[in-house]
Amino acid sequence: MGDKWTLLVVRDLIFRRKQYFGDFQDSPEKIATNILSDRLKKLEAAGMVLRQPDPDHGCKVIYAVTKKCLDLVPIIMELIRWGAKHVPGSNAHENLVQRFEQDPVEFMAEIRLSLRKENEANKE
Repeated sequence: MGDKWTLLVVRDLIFRRKQYFGDFQDSPEKIATNILSDRLKKLEAAGMVLRQPDPDHGCKVIYAVTKKCLDLVPIIMELIRWGAKHVPGSNAHENLVQRFEQDPVEFMAEIRLSLRKENEANKE
């Protein structure tokens, strides 16, 4: 998790629900394909990401978060809160921050449930 690209891939997996290699490339940060490939391999090796075949498109691969990866959500939310407080004009995640601040436990439960449903749908 020590570099910005890895953190951005995790952010996109959890909060933007990106699943395909091309989805990550479409992020505004414009990660290079070789860097993206490297970070996804490292996240998979670390047990943070599952790489599985897309049941609907045999040639495609779906990336999904693991429980280990989801344990980073509170840390990422703290970074988002910090940005909202100290970086002018960074109110893009204001609703997310408010929900997290109201009830962090419920917020985490919602994220886990929605990602679990997504992962189960991909397995069908």
